[in-house]
Amino acid sequence: MPAWLFALMFTTFAFATDDYVIAGVLSAIAADLGVSEAAAGQLVTVFSLAFALGAPVASVVTARWSRRGLVTWALLVFVAANWAAAFTESYPLLMGLRVLAALAAAAVVPAAYAIATALAPEGRRGRYLALVMGGLTGSLALGVPIGTWVGGAFGWQATFGLGGALGVVALVAVRWTLPELPPVAATPIAERLRPLARRPVLLGLLGIVAIVMGSMMVLTYLAPYLRDLAGVSAAELGWIFVLAGVAGLAGGQLGGRAADTWGADRALLVGVGGFTAVMAAFTACWFVRPVPLLALLPLLAVWAGVSWWIPPPAQTRLLALAGTAGPQALALNSSAVYVGVSGGGALGGLLLEAWGSAVLPAAAAIVELAALLLLWAAARGATRNYGSDPVAGSVPGGGVGG
Repeated sequence: MPAWLFALMFTTFAFATDDYVIAGVLSAIAADLGVSEAAAGQLVTVFSLAFALGAPVASVVTARWSRRGLVTWALLVFVAANWAAAFTESYPLLMGLRVLAALAAAAVVPAAYAIATALAPEGRRGRYLALVMGGLTGSLALGVPIGTWVGGAFGWQATFGLGGALGVVALVAVRWTLPELPPVAATPIAERLRPLARRPVLLGLLGIVAIVMGSMMVLTYLAPYLRDLAGVSAAELGWIFVLAGVAGLAGGQLGGRAADTWGADRALLVGVGGFTAVMAAFTACWFVRPVPLLALLPLLAVWAGVSWWIPPPAQTRLLALAGTAGPQALALNSSAVYVGVSGGGALGGLLLEAWGSAVLPAAAAIVELAALLLLWAAARGATRNYGSDPVAGSVPGGGVGG
């Protein structure tokens, strides 16, 4: 594998770590800035929403830029936003800096996938793309725990300092290894949004949003929930994120294999069923709190595993629903994922503020079941429109309920 590919993987790792690590230092940010934990959770919401809205626009605005120059300037903005955040004592200013960092990420992540596709040898595009995407999942297993430990030891400001340092390493690696590439032809935004006119695709994308939202309602506010349930400290939370990251990586691989073997719909049923069962177990634990952390670790591992099990079959189903519009639908899928992240932070924050952390698992399970219904409705609509299941031959039993 070429060195520039690992540079791009590290770049996506830095961006994803910067987004997800807020969950590990949320309580400290809230205490220092004098805001509620629900308000601190909106730092995740605003980052993800800015990414979701900014990615399609950035891909058009920067289409005539050289790819190397685009990544360089975006990383410089990312580093500046994080290091400025490390010195701010204002919640509104910190919110604005999170938007700036997210827009930098939104400009680079789609470009990184395009670069990997353009430079990959014939027959190796899948592996090249998987390696770049590995930075996103790897951040949960490594980046978020390290950021959480740094925040616990030196304060949450040091976590943003670490985010900027990761950006510097990525910048040096990109400048050192990435070859110069010509600008790409811009695809009009209207062309990118065309799949939304197809009802099954729109419902499928809404299903993706709901899937991610349900998971992020718990992940974003994991610190206050586990503190209230089991008295978990910041240091212990770092180890929990390691466990969640490893279990999530395994769950994603198993979910992808299940989609290939059983079909996307049955794999979705298993994943959502498992998620709902774990949320029910967390809800039951609330009535016997405080619960020893060791007793919670198996549940936390299963939760992370099934959370990452669900996206591969969901995306497989979306791709089938889109048919010939598959590439555009996958591009919209990236925005849908970040809309789900922002929605999870927003809805979870509202519930935390109104009723406390106890209600988060039950609410997350309801959202996941709603996602299953949306994907079922999308499959039904596709069957009516096209006269057969669009994934015939690959999804046993037809619709999501099959």
